[in-house]
Amino acid sequence: QVQLVESGGGLVQPGGSLRLSCAASGFTLSSNAMSWYRQAPGKERELVATITTAGGSTNYADSVKGRFTISRDNAKSVVYLQMNSLKPEDTALYYCKAQFFNRGYWGQGTQVTVSS
Repeated sequence: QVQLVESGGGLVQPGGSLRLSCAASGFTLSSNAMSWYRQAPGKERELVATITTAGGSTNYADSVKGRFTISRDNAKSVVYLQMNSLKPEDTALYYCKAQFFNRGYWGQGTQVTVSS
C-alpha cells in the first residue's frame, strides 16, 4: 500500500522558514517523480514544486521560485520542501504527491500558516 505522510507544518511568522517532510512507504521512492502541492481555502490546488526521480531536475511555481527548495533522499525515502522567506499568501494545506505512470498518490497534507 502506497502511503505518503507529510509533517513539519505549523505556524510561522512572515519572513520565517519551515521545512516540510514527506515520508514514503509501500514503493521505491527513487522510481517516482515527487511533487508538493498546496491548497488554500476557496482556492484550487496548485503545484508548488516537482523533483525528478534522481533529484537532478526541479521545477517550481513562479510564486515560490527563489524561496522554496524541493529535495529528496531516496535512501531514506523522504522528500523535503524547504520554505524560506515565507509570506502570508503561502498559507495553505501542503500535500506531497508521488507520480506513477497512470495516477498520482497523495498524502494527507500538513498545514502551513504564515501569520504575525
